Parts: sequence; C-alpha cells; structure tokens
Amino acid sequence: MKAKISKLLRQTRLLYLTDKLRFLIAKIKNNKKNVAFLMTHPNFKFPTDYLMYESFGMSYEGYYKSGIMAASEFIDELKQYKTIDDVKILDWGCGPARVVRHIPEIVPSNCEIFATDYNENSINWNKENIKDVKFNLNGIEAKLPYNDSFFDFIYGISIFTHLSEKLHYDWKSELTRILKRDGILLLTLQCELFKAILTESEIKQFELGNLVVRGNVKEGHRTYSAFQPDSFVKKLFSDFDILKHTPSYMNNGSLEQDVWVLRKK
Repeated sequence: MKAKISKLLRQTRLLYLTDKLRFLIAKIKNNKKNVAFLMTHPNFKFPTDYLMYESFGMSYEGYYKSGIMAASEFIDELKQYKTIDDVKILDWGCGPARVVRHIPEIVPSNCEIFATDYNENSINWNKENIKDVKFNLNGIEAKLPYNDSFFDFIYGISIFTHLSEKLHYDWKSELTRILKRDGILLLTLQCELFKAILTESEIKQFELGNLVVRGNVKEGHRTYSAFQPDSFVKKLFSDFDILKHTPSYMNNGSLEQDVWVLRKK
C-alpha cells in the first residue's frame, strides 16, 4: 500500500510537498527530546533542522551517536585492508557532516580528510562549523576536483540510492578515477530485502537484475529512490574485488541498507 501511495504522489508531483509536511511533523515530535539533548551537549554544533532531516532525520541524539558509531565502524573496516597512516579519505555525499566530522578524531594527524556534496547549504554550513575536513561543493553530474588515483578510501552512505541509472555508471567511473589502485570503496545500497517495499511491477524488474528507480522528483533528493539488485551491483563494479557484503536487516522496524566493501583492482 505504501508503495502505491508513493507512486501516486510522484505522479501527481506532490511527494516533495508531502515530505515537507513529514519534516514538520518530525520536528514537532522530536522537539522535547532535541531540546533536552542540546542542554546536555552545549558545545556540539548541530546543523539546521531541515539539513539534518534531509540527510538523516530529526533526532539530535541519533545524528550525534550514529555519526560517531559510523565513523568508528568505517575506520575499523578500513584497518582490515590498509594501514591507517598518511591516508587520504573522502566522504562522498557528506550532507551536513554527520559522519566525517568525527573522522579526524580517530585517525592519525598525518591523514587528510575530504568531503563533498551537491547541497550548497550543507557545504556552506560544514565549512563554517567543522574543522580539519576539506569540503567541496559538487554538482549532480559526476565531476570532482581531485587528481587521478588520489584517495585511499572513499565511502558513500546512501548516495547511489538517490541516483538514476545513468548517474550510477557516471559516478562509478568518477569514483574509480580518483581512487588509488587497491583503494577501498565502501557503499550502502538498497538491495534484496528492500523488495518488501516495492510494487509488484518493480519486483519483477528487480528480479530480472534491473535497477529500479522512483523518480519524478529532484534527482539526488531524499525522495528520489533507487534499488540495486545484487547482480546489478556486481556488474557495475565488475572491475573491483568484492571484499565484503553485509545484507540489509530490520532494525527496530526500519530497513538498514546493505553494506558493500570493494577494492579497486
């Protein structure tokens, strides 16, 4: 039923307006807890509410704790394949710095941390409030201002999940270009378990190994959604070694995305 409602809202161009309403409801619902959390963390700088909602949700505590946890998990993952010394790290699609702001605290000082996003408001806020990270504003097109074979580690949290099929291939090529040989790429994607929220026609396409895209909204926005069959991911990254694939799972009623760890050959 939810999938059918989503399809109808997209067709009538009302999904973005509906999402704005959801933001206001979430803001009211979380207000008391957020105010209390702010009082116990007076020195922590939070992004504006809508910037946070666009990329994560409206829980200040969730933004804070999940950012610390993800940063730690990503660096621990990297340590399995590389020595964490003098490495260059990129947060691709950083949003309002939920994760990348914590990376400088857990890696050696000779590492360089970069982050890029297409949301100008997020990048402006990041540059004004986050230290020790080099931020870049990019467009939706696959073009970044970094040299070939520049990064040791790139991670992208739910970024391909908001892109068209063309931009899947374009951005894959661009990420491959800037990643060093034997560099590590970590991505979260909407794979097999996400069939549970697809329509019957979408499931048929998904099971054929085709990318399923829900558009009719601004590409890159949280309401633009793409679902990746495992076979599609393996084909897209055929020139990478798949080091690890952690399938999605239910977490307190919500679907957590698949995590893919890949190494450039």
